[in-house]
Amino acid sequence: MRLPGAASSAQSGHLVGFDRRELQAIFQIYGRMVAVGVWRDYAMDFLPTRAVFSIFRHHGEAAYYRIVKEPRAARKQGAYSIIMQTGLILKRGPELPRLLAALEKRPRLV
Repeated sequence: MRLPGAASSAQSGHLVGFDRRELQAIFQIYGRMVAVGVWRDYAMDFLPTRAVFSIFRHHGEAAYYRIVKEPRAARKQGAYSIIMQTGLILKRGPELPRLLAALEKRPRLV
């Protein structure tokens, strides 16, 4: 017996996901931000067209940041993008470590 929503993903044959190097880079910055007390929770979604790593400040709120991997957009804009809670794209590009650097808050000189 097939579920109605699962038919499209079963026909495509695979879901988009993060590989080991991508997850290592994401969890490296995630661990630092959790240690500082800025972030508290995360979720991962694997869909036929994209993979999403959502970061939450509090588990009851909407995702503070979403790190999205869309292989179809790799040639046009880059496979990775970081989307803010408001829906604005913070950064987009082909290299994940360079995008993740935008999430780190560095001290500024005043």
